[in-house]
Amino acid sequence: MKFFVDTADVAAIRELNDLGMVDGVTTNPSLILKSGRDILEVTKEICDMVSGPVSAEVVATEAKEMIAEGLKLAKIAPNIAIKVPLTWAGLTACKAFASEGHMVNVTLCFSAAQAILAAKAGATFISPFVGRLDDIDLDGLDLIEDIRTIYDNYDFRTQILAASIRNVGHITSCAKIGADVITAPPAVIKAMANHVLTDKGLDQFMKDWAKTGQKIL
Repeated sequence: MKFFVDTADVAAIRELNDLGMVDGVTTNPSLILKSGRDILEVTKEICDMVSGPVSAEVVATEAKEMIAEGLKLAKIAPNIAIKVPLTWAGLTACKAFASEGHMVNVTLCFSAAQAILAAKAGATFISPFVGRLDDIDLDGLDLIEDIRTIYDNYDFRTQILAASIRNVGHITSCAKIGADVITAPPAVIKAMANHVLTDKGLDQFMKDWAKTGQKIL
């Protein structure tokens, strides 16, 4: 399973990238706002750092304007994945981009029916939102499983990019289901290293080592 980092924080991306934990990056208008930086500038910096796909999202709502914005974003770097919302206009733009060989990430997916449309429109990635479904008392992981089954049934090439990942449990569950990619905030990815028994065991080792009176360096 590939790890994409859901942030426009260049320092956070660099830390994980240096450890080999970054296969790509996803951004959106909210993350660009949080970064406080110009979208073209920060996206270029991320693309120069990360070799994998970097999603940059259009903000227009009509297909013609989406296509114009997406083509401008695609000029930033060869590894740009143009991100469009799962609306009819977004699907129209997706088809246009895919036909010209651009990577496309179709986002804000909340149903298996939507995911089928995105695949048929040529999406490189479909981004179902796990956490936001959980927020309204639906099981977001059920959607990942449904899409996996449907895509496998018909050999759709679109990759399932599980988004709105809120915790480590989401990541491991998506891995068991067979999501191709997860995108998560840096803090959630780093939390995967945490376990109470690891902390307990390390504490015991340090206490026992102190009793030996030895030094390695």
